[in-house]
Amino acid sequence: MIFKYITNKPELANFAVGCGVNRIFVDMEYVGKDRRQGHLNAHRATHTIEDIQLMREAIPDTELMVRVNPVYPGTQNEVNGAIEAGADVIMLPMFTTAEEVGYVADLIDGRARFCPLLETPQALVRLDEILEHHARIDEMHVGLNDLHLGLGLTFMFEVLTGGLVELAADKIKAKGIRFGFGGIARIGQGAVAAELVLGEHVRLGSEMVILSRTFHKNSSQVRELVQRVNMKEEIDKLKNCINSFKEAPYETLLENKARLTHAVRQQVAEFQREKQY
Repeated sequence: MIFKYITNKPELANFAVGCGVNRIFVDMEYVGKDRRQGHLNAHRATHTIEDIQLMREAIPDTELMVRVNPVYPGTQNEVNGAIEAGADVIMLPMFTTAEEVGYVADLIDGRARFCPLLETPQALVRLDEILEHHARIDEMHVGLNDLHLGLGLTFMFEVLTGGLVELAADKIKAKGIRFGFGGIARIGQGAVAAELVLGEHVRLGSEMVILSRTFHKNSSQVRELVQRVNMKEEIDKLKNCINSFKEAPYETLLENKARLTHAVRQQVAEFQREKQY
């Protein structure tokens, strides 16, 4: 499993890698994000090309992924700048068409790996057409947060339990593309327990997940992180949980899916009660 950690702080990146993180995630996306997620306690990007350069120097032997903005007039400069600064993987968010995916694949032109972030209902409906570019797509991540907003759902994990992620995963993996989805909290934490979500990662064949802000308690400095979370221990717990599910019979994974679905339905009902009253 690839654990992705979002930061533009070299000291945090070094510390996270030492704790078991195997991909650092520099996030330059800002176009349209406040409009979509302004009401949520969600990550806001403030990262820059200069941050990529600093990160590349700090972690020369660790994978560096950069999320650029959705396709806009500055996309060519942004993609070129990110690759020149040292990005190993370019992530494209909020695409809706195969043409956008093809355009960015053309810009990358084999100089970095390409990871489209599937997070719009339009892209989900058009996934077969998008996957016609499979030879130039190295991996694909399903973003639960924006996808659930786009679908008008109450809770982001409804996308997971409703079968849409499984449908996408099957199509993506059938093209030989590495697949992952969402973010993860610490074991025993999160609106839905992380271990329930990890069981679905294993059942669906996911190979990637983002360590959520809940996981590291919004720490912005190594000192804060050390005080709040034993990061190595918590990552080891995630790995042990994943290995346990991998060794379990498929019936156990189905039982876990049923528990996850029940937990998500409880959360949805609670949200709806709060909204009503």
